[in-house]
Amino acid sequence: MDLSSKRARLFVTSGMAVVCLGLAASSFAQTAQAPAGPSAAKIAVENRRAAFTLIGNSFRWFGAAAKGAAPYDEAEAKKRASRIGFLVNFLDDAFPEDSNLGEPASKAKGDAWTNRADFEKKLAAFKANARAFEQTVANEKGATDGFKAAVASLGQDCKGCHDSYKLK
Repeated sequence: MDLSSKRARLFVTSGMAVVCLGLAASSFAQTAQAPAGPSAAKIAVENRRAAFTLIGNSFRWFGAAAKGAAPYDEAEAKKRASRIGFLVNFLDDAFPEDSNLGEPASKAKGDAWTNRADFEKKLAAFKANARAFEQTVANEKGATDGFKAAVASLGQDCKGCHDSYKLK
């Protein structure tokens, strides 16, 4: 075999090796990519569940304090009311149109989307009342009548929305 044939063969072999390496790298890159994450709708459901769980956990103490079943602690009341006031901000993006996933993915009734005007009205009232509740707790010094009325009012907001828009 002459020198030019050997060079031609080496060139072809090298080219095939480069092509094979390229295909292997491409295949590896496709399998090495991170799997697709949850959908935006699923993330919205997870976020609203988390926000409502934290709101409920913070609010439960107020019910006990209003009934006299737990001692009133001003620092604890302010901390919990502040948390609620902060957490309601997460509800602005918690119910996008595509997040009506139904059970078991979500405990929200489809009515939250079909009766959107009423749902939005109740959600807005809850958020406003949660912020007012935070102010009431900051101003009241103890389990006063004003405190108890604020607890009852915010509790009614929760109940009203749950009765209409949350699956049991």
